[in-house]
Amino acid sequence: MNIFESGQVVNIPEVLANKDERVALQNQLALANKNWSVIGAKLNIPGPVKNNELIRRFFIEQIREFTSNADFELELKADWSDKVTGPEFFYLAKAKPSEVKKSCVAFEESTKARRLFDLDVHYFDNGEIKDLSRRQLKLPGRTCLICGNNAKVCARARTHTVDELQSKVCTLICDELF
Repeated sequence: MNIFESGQVVNIPEVLANKDERVALQNQLALANKNWSVIGAKLNIPGPVKNNELIRRFFIEQIREFTSNADFELELKADWSDKVTGPEFFYLAKAKPSEVKKSCVAFEESTKARRLFDLDVHYFDNGEIKDLSRRQLKLPGRTCLICGNNAKVCARARTHTVDELQSKVCTLICDELF
């Protein structure tokens, strides 16, 4: 089964416009909820098809696992599960940003398929909105789904083709769904 056979094709300008919209919402949520951490949950999906019924189902099923096992209060603030640029949810988390980020990374690394998740953490501190990275918490960076090397290095060098990446993503998602 190829999960990428259906779904609307998106282009780079659409992806970049969505990123701007995501950042604006995360900033708005952080400013309006200064005592909460903001989680932006999305998937890293290669290629021009970023959402369809199977991708959305995988996202929702897996994110439910994250929310049901969280050690802190979570409040869903925005559901963008139908976005053509990929499903996204935005949460407020009642915990310190470092605790939230550690929990997010633990979820992302808990199974091979969950490595497709990108759970960003933003918060308000000293008059500005900040984000918290793995590096700031001295946690290891993401590894490539294909070869296990540093994911950013592989992405920049385009070490693997979109077809190779999609094949791996298809296997990961289908193994979870079926």
